[in-house]
Amino acid sequence: MLLQLQGINKTYQTDEIETHALRDIDLDIERGEYLSIEGPSGCGKSTLLSIIGLLDAPTSGNYTLNGRAVGSLSAGERAAIRNREIGFIFQNFNLIGDLTVGENVELPLTYRGVSKGERRRRVSEVLERVNIAHRSRHYPSQLSGGQQQRVAVARALAGNPSVLLADEPTGNLDSVHGEAVMELLAELHESGATIVMVTHDRRFARYAKRTVGLLDGRMADSEQLVEARL
Repeated sequence: MLLQLQGINKTYQTDEIETHALRDIDLDIERGEYLSIEGPSGCGKSTLLSIIGLLDAPTSGNYTLNGRAVGSLSAGERAAIRNREIGFIFQNFNLIGDLTVGENVELPLTYRGVSKGERRRRVSEVLERVNIAHRSRHYPSQLSGGQQQRVAVARALAGNPSVLLADEPTGNLDSVHGEAVMELLAELHESGATIVMVTHDRRFARYAKRTVGLLDGRMADSEQLVEARL
C-alpha cells in the first residue's frame, strides 16, 4: 500500500467557531493507481489533498506513506519527505515568471542538491516526455495555459516522486486545453505513475480509474453526490 489514511480528522479552531473540514476519513491508495477525489466546493477536497501532500497535518488520525507513519511529523520532517516523495500540479501552474521553462523545471532539483549534470538530464527527459522541450528557453508569459500546465507537470515529474497530486489541474484551462492535460495525465498513469486528482468537473473525473466522493468533510458515495447536485 502506497498511501493509507485511517480516521483522519481536520479541525480549524478560532476564538468563536470550530470548523470540521474532514471527519473520519479512511482511504487506501495502491501504487500505480489513478484516483479522483470528487465533490462540491467546500467539501474538504483541497484539505484532504494538502494532508496527503504533507502541506498540512491532520488534527487526529493516522497517515502512512510508503510504510512510514507521517501524520504527526514536524513541519521540517514533512517538508523533507514531501520534497522526495510528492509531485504537485496546481490549478494556477505556480511557475516563476522570470525563469525559463527549463529553469522552472530545474529549480526544485537544485533545492534537493542534485548535481548540475543530473539536473540537466532530468529536465531534458521530462520536457520531452510532456512534449514541451521545444519551449525550454521560453518564459511562462510566452506560453498558452495548456503549455504552462505541461511545464508544471514536467516540474512535478522531475523529482521522480512516488505520487503525483493534481489539484484542479484543468481549472484555469478551456475545454480543449483541459482535455489535452487530462490525456497527458492518462498517458503518465499508463506508464506507471500514481496520480491523485482533485476535481469538481465530472468530465475529467472519469479519466481516473477510481473515484471517491467527499461531502461536508465525510466520505460519500455516488448517490449522495448526485443528491447534493440537485
